[in-house]
Amino acid sequence: MFKYLKYLHYNLERSVKDDPAAHSKIEVLLLYPHIKALIFHRVSHFLYNHHLYFLARFNSNIARFITGIEIHPGAVIGKGLLIDHGIGVVIGETTIIGDDCKIYHGVTLGGTGKQHAKRHPTLGNHVLIGCGAKCLGNITIGDYAKIGANAVVVTDVPEHTTFIGLAAKDKRDQRRCCGEENEDK
Repeated sequence: MFKYLKYLHYNLERSVKDDPAAHSKIEVLLLYPHIKALIFHRVSHFLYNHHLYFLARFNSNIARFITGIEIHPGAVIGKGLLIDHGIGVVIGETTIIGDDCKIYHGVTLGGTGKQHAKRHPTLGNHVLIGCGAKCLGNITIGDYAKIGANAVVVTDVPEHTTFIGLAAKDKRDQRRCCGEENEDK
C-alpha cells in the first residue's frame, strides 16, 4: 500500500513539474484524468495479478468510462507516467512502460495478433510518444526515444532516436535520403 502512495506522490510531483498548465498537486489529483486512470490501473493490476480477471476488467472499464483512457489490467507501468490530454489512449495487455514516460492523447500501444504471448510494445525510460501515434506489436522503444505525432511504429526504436511518419523510420535516415545531410555541415 505504501508503495502505491509513493508512486502517486511521485506522479503528482512529475505532473506539476512537466506540465506547464498544472498549478498544484491537488489540481492534478482532482482534475487530471491520467492520475485517476493510473490509480484505477494500480487496483486493476493488483486484481489481475491475483487472478481476479473479471473484477480487474470491470474496474478498468469504470476507469475508461470516467477518464477516456483504456489501460488493460495486465499492463506493467513504471513510475512517473504522464498521459497528457489522455482521451483515446489505449494500452494493451502485455505492454511494459518504463519510468518517466510521456504519452499524448490518441496513442495506441497495441498488439498485432491473437497469440497468447508478448504482443504489445515495451517502452524504456523517458520515452515520449506524440499524439495519435500507433506503436504495434512486440517491439521495444529504447530509453529517451521519441515517436512523432501520428507515426505508425512496427519495428524496434533504438535509444536516443526520433521516429516520425506513417511508415515510421529513423529521422537520421530520412535526412540522408532527402539531401538534407549536407545542409548541417
